Amino acid sequence: MIRTEALDRLPVRTAVPALRRALDDRGVAVLCAPPGTGKTTLVPLVLAGLTGQGPVRRVVVAEPRRIAARAAARRMAWLLGEQAGGRVGFTVRGERVVGRDTVVEVVTTGVLLQRLQRDQELAGVDAVIIDECHERHLDADTVAAFLLDVRETIRPDLRLVAASATTDAEGWARLLGDAPVIEAQGVSHPVEVLWAPPARPVKPPHGMRVDPALLTHVAATVRRALAERAGDVLCFLPGVGEIGRVAGQLAGVDAEVLQVHGRAPAAVQDAVLAGSSGGRRVVLATSVAESSLTVPGVRVVVDSGLAREPRTDHARGLSALSTVRASRAAGRQRAGRAGREAPGAVYRCWDQAEEGRLARFPSPEIKVADLAAFALQAACWGDPDASSLALLDPPPAGAMGAAREVLEAIGAVDDGGRVTERGARMSRLGLHPRLARALLDGAREVGARRAAEVVALLSEEPPREYGDDLAAALRTARRGQDGYAARWKQEVRRLSSSLGSGPSGGKDGGRSDDAVVGLVAALAFPERVARARGDGAFLMASGTGAELRDASRLRSAPWLAVAVADRPSHAASARVRLAAVVDEPTALLAAGHLRVRGEEVRWVDGEVVARSVDRLGAVELAARPLRQPDPELVRGALVEGLRREGLGLLRWTRDSEQLRWRLAFLHRVLGAPWPDVSDGALLAAAGAWLEPELSRARRRSDLGRIDAGQALRRLLPWATGEAARLDELAPERIEVPSGSRIRVEYGGEQPVLAVKLQELFGMGETPRVAGVPVLVHLLSPAGRPAAVTADLASFWREGYKAVRAELRGRYPKHPWPEDPTTVPATRFTSARLRRS
Repeated sequence: MIRTEALDRLPVRTAVPALRRALDDRGVAVLCAPPGTGKTTLVPLVLAGLTGQGPVRRVVVAEPRRIAARAAARRMAWLLGEQAGGRVGFTVRGERVVGRDTVVEVVTTGVLLQRLQRDQELAGVDAVIIDECHERHLDADTVAAFLLDVRETIRPDLRLVAASATTDAEGWARLLGDAPVIEAQGVSHPVEVLWAPPARPVKPPHGMRVDPALLTHVAATVRRALAERAGDVLCFLPGVGEIGRVAGQLAGVDAEVLQVHGRAPAAVQDAVLAGSSGGRRVVLATSVAESSLTVPGVRVVVDSGLAREPRTDHARGLSALSTVRASRAAGRQRAGRAGREAPGAVYRCWDQAEEGRLARFPSPEIKVADLAAFALQAACWGDPDASSLALLDPPPAGAMGAAREVLEAIGAVDDGGRVTERGARMSRLGLHPRLARALLDGAREVGARRAAEVVALLSEEPPREYGDDLAAALRTARRGQDGYAARWKQEVRRLSSSLGSGPSGGKDGGRSDDAVVGLVAALAFPERVARARGDGAFLMASGTGAELRDASRLRSAPWLAVAVADRPSHAASARVRLAAVVDEPTALLAAGHLRVRGEEVRWVDGEVVARSVDRLGAVELAARPLRQPDPELVRGALVEGLRREGLGLLRWTRDSEQLRWRLAFLHRVLGAPWPDVSDGALLAAAGAWLEPELSRARRRSDLGRIDAGQALRRLLPWATGEAARLDELAPERIEVPSGSRIRVEYGGEQPVLAVKLQELFGMGETPRVAGVPVLVHLLSPAGRPAAVTADLASFWREGYKAVRAELRGRYPKHPWPEDPTTVPATRFTSARLRRS
């Protein structure tokens, strides 16, 4: 029997008429409704005609998480007075609970993607609801793009609803073609905000690491909340590991401690969602409890302020979840959980002053995640670069380029980006393309079952207590009775059956577990096969260093296949969290496409080193000296040496340096055709001024024999005839009134003429070069600085008197006339002048 009273209490019912009209008129709508209003449970039933209004239609609801899909289906079935699998069912990876009477089916977005690739028309489906679209999961964005494409091309009758728990709906409305936005008001109770920062500073999160001091503070805050407030406590933590550690610190509290996350057993998830049976509860949860699930009885939220988001280091081939500060939007969602049923409170474990520095919304996954799976989905859809897909945010070009490289390397797409038959099969396995490659190729080598066992381990990282040795983790999972082992065994069965009758019957040749695990892991992550450097350090084929923890039994391995690693922002090397021992032949088999043999001529430690090298990516397998290296490679190494150590490797005389300064001055003042002689410009034009000497050079000492000044003259503008004006425009020396030819220094911003004061008597104007007045350094008879001027006439009028007064007593043998402009210049003393 339909629970009419419970349906009538759902606040979203007031928005249903407007939603119906929008779908009747436009076929698309954005439904904005706060958590707890019934948008996930009432709306699908209404659109399917299961509440007694309208014709019966088939509705598919896409949820971002398996736990939410199961919970939503069971809740809707309960509202109809049924069990899941009747008129309401669900399908998640590895579990399908539907029947022939199912009208509303709740699926994960990943399952819906697979279904769309098999059947773009979605035959028999009348409406699709994309729930929690504000969370910006990549699968949800992709599903929306594919569905809009389907509506535009083959199914204009398909109704589409984007359902969001926040009011940030404008972007989705534009994406759906200016779809109407229907808002439902929630019944919210006031939530008191209590700021509860740690007493002492804690280290910020990096990688997967969370400062244990913060977790201790969170546990203490939970105890405080239990003492100060009534009702159940919902505590948000970033991941399963943190939930386990906080749970351990809550031993002895007068409440039942439950753990909710995507890996939690279904029985535990059901118990949490069913509500309390009497005593108080503390529910430790990841972000799955932000909006997709309703946890009855919660009056208090304790928010650690942390979340996990995917991050990819494309340059190093590393991708993993990373701990980040939760956004303000996530904080509002979490706090709202305390006011779903009655007034509540939220304890925020950070300082109020930090709030304004938090991001407004979570990062869209398409901007930060590994895009290999997305790129394969787009290629299977027929749009390899995703340029025609309607997406809120376009995929970053760099991430798509890296994804294309991965797909080409594993044979999923051709060199034009079009999906291959192998790639299409990979996409149907419901795995990341890397893992799909490992499953298909591993099955040929070791058999379907054994390959599936390892891939199942790689698709959901084992608990930390399983250790960092992937082979040991496999043996633990086989005999394990915990929740992870149960999920692993279910996934092994799914993967084994998914191979069907294809090429999956390989013989393992009696390989040990260690050998099988190493091979399959290396097939999944060929760029991460790593050779030992000693003392627990390794070098991966990608060029990234990797280190094992001190207690790891893998430290003595000659080669590793690294399955999971992260690189803290402050560290030079990645930290290995899960790996398997391999030997060199296995590394070569898995990463053969990275093997390169050839001549390497490089500048190493100040000299040209020429070798014939066999490499696996960045890992050097073998090398021998080259007696007659390619001259062009030698030339490139010498240029690299000049770039690293500077042009001082050449022979620079004083005249050479002076010529360079003169040319730099003319380039700065007059521009072309006078050449740029900066380091960067000279290195870029090495072929124009260092030849033929550079091509004849073979080693560092040969560079030291190249006359830089003679080489620089090749850059003069000979073709235009301007070269002949070099001495006119930027003379080496200027003749002063005394008859001396004084060198001009061009090394500074302004040419400098350093000359004894008496040698300029009678000169009324400052000398100029290329129209620029020189900076005159006036020297005493002993050659010491007396004054500096760029305006000689002004100096004679205003500055000379002071200099004369100071120096004529010190140098009485030299002339110091009152008016220096009227007497002849001289290099000599007054006595010698009289004698001459």
